Order: sequence, then structure tokens, then C-alpha cells
Amino acid sequence: MDLLLVEDKDSFRRLLSQALEGTVWKVMAVADPQAALRALEERPFHVLVTDLRLPGMSGLELIRRARRLHPGLRVVLMSAFGEPKDIVEAMRLGADDFLPKPFDLDAFLALLDRLRALVGAPPPDPAEPWTAHSPAMQALDVALRQAAASTLPVLFRGPRGCGRERCARRLHVLRHPVAPYLSLPASTLGAEGPDPRLLQLLEGGSLFLPGLEHLSPAAAGALARAMDSGPGSRLAWMGSVEAGAQLPPEIAQRLGALELRVPALGERREDLLALARQLLDQVAKREGRPVPWLERSAERQLLEHDWPGNVRELEVLVGRTLLFSDSPAIRTFTDLGLGLEAPLCLPWPEAGGLEGMLKTIARSAEGKLLQRALALTAGDLPRAAETLGLTVRTLAQRLREHGISLEDRSSTSVSPKGEPGGDSPQFRKAP
Repeated sequence: MDLLLVEDKDSFRRLLSQALEGTVWKVMAVADPQAALRALEERPFHVLVTDLRLPGMSGLELIRRARRLHPGLRVVLMSAFGEPKDIVEAMRLGADDFLPKPFDLDAFLALLDRLRALVGAPPPDPAEPWTAHSPAMQALDVALRQAAASTLPVLFRGPRGCGRERCARRLHVLRHPVAPYLSLPASTLGAEGPDPRLLQLLEGGSLFLPGLEHLSPAAAGALARAMDSGPGSRLAWMGSVEAGAQLPPEIAQRLGALELRVPALGERREDLLALARQLLDQVAKREGRPVPWLERSAERQLLEHDWPGNVRELEVLVGRTLLFSDSPAIRTFTDLGLGLEAPLCLPWPEAGGLEGMLKTIARSAEGKLLQRALALTAGDLPRAAETLGLTVRTLAQRLREHGISLEDRSSTSVSPKGEPGGDSPQFRKAP
């Protein structure tokens, strides 16, 4: 973990640097905020720890500029002179905590441990849209709120692409929105199970295991032991399986205490238009273009389609339509069957040396190819890995490097067909 320390007093800067020696933190310590900005422009850091009063620039201004360079940067502000208005402003700018000087080094290290967990497993955005206009989704929302009042493990069951991971994020936010959260595909687990260090990192947070039907017998036994371990008892467990899939007995005993059934998109007609507008907004903003509106003809087309797929299919449709449209309004979805291949579209790299630009293009293309493989296999990680000639673990690592979610993720170039069916949401006590 890389930490940037900005403190103009030499003795205190040395003290904090020495306190972090031998820990997981690789510290770059500077006295000048301009030097800190130059360092942030050269490479990313996981955490910024800065004093409030600095030569030539306040710590607040440094935080503002640093977060502009790296929006996901975790920040700690420290000061012996911090006034309430400074603390409020720091939090508004995205600071995670404030340390009044002088402070205990143990408290400093404990704070960094918490930030390390949030860097490694950032909590979901509590403002992420949640659409529940249909009776089926309203019933699911009630079930999620009931589940949030307990610490029992939760299993989400439903057809592929219906939004099981979105439900897991929703449950985490309802339970403890600022705690760490990690999605770890069950197919990536080996006979040793989840890393105990990972479980310690997630203490107080949640671990979601999608695709539990892909667990090998050895991995199922190791997972059961991990859930019963000390670190495993201090986090919330969630998992998902497809409709009709069976869990290994030892996992069913531990993860089936509460089962929530996620409805298929075909059962959510009242949610269709709201979901389509949300996806249009997300895709347009990601592409840096104005958000188009849906005309009545396009709305009618969505409502009349039989939707054999799921939310993932809707996302593919929206992305494809936006790709081939330059109009401020969407009048029709011309390829609702999603049977055509869209061209591979890559952004231009920043101007520079040819080798550097080619590397940038290659990395961008790799991300698109990974998304396409997931789309072609309807999000089935083992099948996608097989088609790409990779191991499941290698594919999962590549997806993480590109910031691609490992479940309920679609490509805008190929339609991943979902599966019909699915049950209405309900609680079920484990036998």
C-alpha cells in the first residue's frame, strides 16, 4: 500500500515515517504540497495524510487538487489548529478522517488499518440507483430490509443477469454502508479457500461469493472451515446461485439461513423504463456525451418486448443504441434482438511516443475483449476463461485490473442472453 505523507515539520514527519517502517505501507514523505502534487501526477497513491497548515498551500487545497487527480484517493487531515469549519470542509472534499495533533501513534496506525481495508475492499456507493416500482421488487426490498436487521448469512437465488450482486450491494449498504465490501467469485477459490488475510481485511464488512454452484468439493470444504474460523465470524457472508442450482451440503448449512429470490426482468415490467433511463444516463456520462431522452415510441418498444433475458440484456441494448445514435432523443431500438456485432471502438490515447500509445491502445482493447468474452458466455466466468485460454483466477485478476465487475456485467458489443424463469422474492428458513 502506497502512502503519501505531507508534513512540513521535519521531526514529526520523521516520527510518522518511522512508525510505519516494517508495516504494509510504503511511505513517501514530503514537506512541500507542490512536491506532493508532482508525486500524485507521476503515480497513484492509496492514502494521502496531510497537515492542514502547509507552506504555500493549505491542506484543504491540496486535498481538493489531489482528489481531482485521483477521485478514489483516501485522505486523512491532521492539525493542531483545525477549526470545525475546516473539518467540515475537509469532509466535503472527500477526507475520510481528521486527527487532532498531538495524537497517539497507535490511534494513527489503527486508522490506517481501517483505510487499508477500505482501499482493498471499497464499500458500494450508497447513492447507486435502486429501482423497485414493481410488486416483485418491492417485496424483495422489504425482504432486504428485514435481512439488514440481522447478521445471518444471505443467499441470493435467481436467473443469470437479474441483478443478484446489485442486491448484495444494497443489503451491505442497508447494514453498514461505510464498512469494506468485496465480491469474490466462488469459482476462483481453490482447495485452500479464501485467504485468511483477506478475511481479516474485511472485518466488520461483507464478503459476497457469486456463482457458488461452481465450487469444487475441496473448495466447498475449505470455504466452510473459513466461515467457521475466527476471522470468518467477524464479517457478513453473502452468496448467489442461479435458479435451480444446488449448493454443496456444507455450504447450504451455513449460507442458506436466509434465501432471497431475485425476480427476472420479465417479472419487473413496472421497472423497465426507469431502468432504461438509468442505464442511458450511466452509459452517456461514461462516454462523455449528453444524455438522450426516450421518446414514446422507444418506451412502447421496451414495454412490448418479451424480455427473455435480464437486466444485463437491457444494458447491452442501451449501450448498443447509444453507440449508433447521435440524436438527442432515442426514438426506436432498431436491433432489439441484439443479433448483430458492433465494431470494436477504442478511445484515442493521449499524444506521445508511438510505443506508449500502442501500449495504451492494447490495454484498452484487452478490457473490451474481456467484456466481450463475459457477454458471449452470459457472465459465466469458467466458460469465459476457457474461451480465452486462461485460468479462472487469471481471468478474475485481469477483470479486477480493468475495473470490470465479476458479476452482472455486460458488454456493449454482444448480447449475453439471460435465462427465463425465476421465483418471486421470499425468505426461506434453512432446513
